[in-house]
Amino acid sequence: MERSVPVSFFVKWPVNTKEYPKKEYQFMKKIILTGDRPTGHLHVGHYVGSLQNRVMLQNSGDFDEIYFMIADSQALTDNAENPEKVRQNVLQVALDYLAVGIDPEKATIFIQSMVPALYELTAYYMDLVTVSRVQRNPTVKAEIQQKNFENSVPLGFFCYPVSQAADITAFHATHVPVGEDQEPMLEQCREIVRKFNSVYGETLTEPDIYLPPNKACYRLPGIDGKAKMSKSLGNCIYLSDDAEDVKKKIMSMYTDPTHIQVSDPGHVEGNTVFTYLDAFSRPEHFAQFLPEYKNLDELKDHYRRGGLGDVKIKKFLNKVMETFLEPIRTRRRSWEAHPDDVYDILEAGSKKAAQKAGETLAEVRRSMRINYFEDRSLLK
Repeated sequence: MERSVPVSFFVKWPVNTKEYPKKEYQFMKKIILTGDRPTGHLHVGHYVGSLQNRVMLQNSGDFDEIYFMIADSQALTDNAENPEKVRQNVLQVALDYLAVGIDPEKATIFIQSMVPALYELTAYYMDLVTVSRVQRNPTVKAEIQQKNFENSVPLGFFCYPVSQAADITAFHATHVPVGEDQEPMLEQCREIVRKFNSVYGETLTEPDIYLPPNKACYRLPGIDGKAKMSKSLGNCIYLSDDAEDVKKKIMSMYTDPTHIQVSDPGHVEGNTVFTYLDAFSRPEHFAQFLPEYKNLDELKDHYRRGGLGDVKIKKFLNKVMETFLEPIRTRRRSWEAHPDDVYDILEAGSKKAAQKAGETLAEVRRSMRINYFEDRSLLK
């Protein structure tokens, strides 16, 4: 067994201004469920926000079951007229998973649309949530604004917090490693669980959120520095980018507009290059690539004083990123050479996930007393 996740890695979020009570997992299975929409290649924001956590948790040996979902159904909620985009990117997301170190021997990778029980669970949960509650969800509001939907929001997209609750509860997930922006979604899932259990009896499991231990990873900005890194905004460094593309993107990265001359004092806060260094640099990188500085704090101090140019720190960041990205590219190329193996992994994982979710659906039906042909006494 590899090293366990430290206690400090567990993050609890406040709920309704009161601390949400930490649950005891001693006598229940510890299960992970999380996933990504296949609307493009995954980027370094996905990695620091969630993927690195998933690999760490997967390798910890502390979890009984681990499920990683490629959320194609959710992706179709705002890509219904372009299904081929979603279809083609299912394989790309699977390759990114395998490239960063997701191990199909330790985790189940599956495709959302191949698990029919998720849709039925969503339908039942929709009866427990009001339209006004979904409208108040900060993540939904932000994404509607970002996609410029205004009054033309697809109903499936609007209701995806409920669908996400079905995804999580179908596997009785106890832990969901996601980015900070997904906290409102997790809270809505908890509300659905509490409502269902209060009406129908204890059936569903409330999940907890796992966040990156490094706060710089909570919301990595795009290379333009204006918003979080997003495929739809075109401001990403992708895990699959080649070395030349990464270098071009880093050299064009937003820094400090007041730092015009090398001699000018610079600002570290809001400077995208330093945000990326906060997320990716390690002491050994300085020893290897920038030995005149012992650590990032020394580099920041020099930049604040003036006398340190943007080009120099960008070149350093590029070397740091290449150290991180090259092993991922190598693993990806290896899997790309065997697409049938990737297909087999997805097919086997989807069958396993469908069985697990089907078992939960049966539990839900029993609790709701709509298992008519399983329990004939219900007809009397």
